[in-house]
Amino acid sequence: MFGANLRHLAQQYPSISELSRRLGINRTQFNRYMSGESFPRPDVLDRICCFFDVDARILLEPVDTVGKQDKILHGAFLNDFLGHGIEQLSEQIFPSGFYRFTRRSFINGDSFVVGLVRVSRDGGGVTYIKGFEAKDAMRFQGLPEDPASREFRGVLSCHEDGVAFLISRRRAMTFSFNYLARVASLENNFWVGYVARTVRESGDERVTRMVYEYLGQDMGPALAVARNAGFVAEKDLLPYHRRLLRTNEPFS
Repeated sequence: MFGANLRHLAQQYPSISELSRRLGINRTQFNRYMSGESFPRPDVLDRICCFFDVDARILLEPVDTVGKQDKILHGAFLNDFLGHGIEQLSEQIFPSGFYRFTRRSFINGDSFVVGLVRVSRDGGGVTYIKGFEAKDAMRFQGLPEDPASREFRGVLSCHEDGVAFLISRRRAMTFSFNYLARVASLENNFWVGYVARTVRESGDERVTRMVYEYLGQDMGPALAVARNAGFVAEKDLLPYHRRLLRTNEPFS
C-alpha cells in the first residue's frame, strides 16, 4: 500500500530524480520505497508526509481515501463545525477498545440486539468505530450474510455532555445516528443514549434506546461477546443493560 501511494503521489512531479532531490532521499532508495521493497525510517517517513501534506495512514490506506477524509473533516468549510468535535474526542472521554452494545431490534420489536464494536484512533485526531451486523438481522431482511456485507463503520464526535457518531454499512444509502452519555457506575464504563435510523416514516420504530459497555483492549472479553452476538429475548439481557434500557418505558 505504501509503495502504491508513493507512486501515486510521485505522479505530480516530472521526474523521480527531481522529486528525490527535493526530498533529500537517494533515488535508488526512493525507487525501493515505491516498489515495496523497503520502508522508510520514522524520520524519513515524517519528511515524506510533510512534503506531500499527508499523514502516516499512507502506510495502510489508499492516499485518495486519506485525502477525502482530510478535506471533509478538516477542510476549511467544516473544520470549525464538525471537525472541532471530532478533534476534541479524547481517550478520557471515550476510550479506544471493544464495546458491547444492546438495543431493541428495529425489525423485530419483541427482540433485542447484542453486538460488539471496536473504537480506534488514527494519527490525524479522528476516532472511528467498526463492527458487524448480526447474521440473524441480515437473514431476517433477506440480505447477504458474508462479512463484507455485514460490516459497518463510522466516525465519532465529541458533544457537550456525550459522544455522537454516524454509522453506515459499505456503500449503503442509509445511515444511523447514535448519541451516548456516560452513566455513573462503579467502573465508569457504561454509556446510554439512543440510535436513530435514516429511513422514511413507515409505522416502524426509527429511534430506540441503546447501551454501550466498555470491555477494554483485550480480545478475550470481546470474543466472548462476539460468540453470543445477535437477537436475544428481554429476559436474557444482562440485568444492568436491561435497567438502563428501561424496556417498559417508551422512548421520548
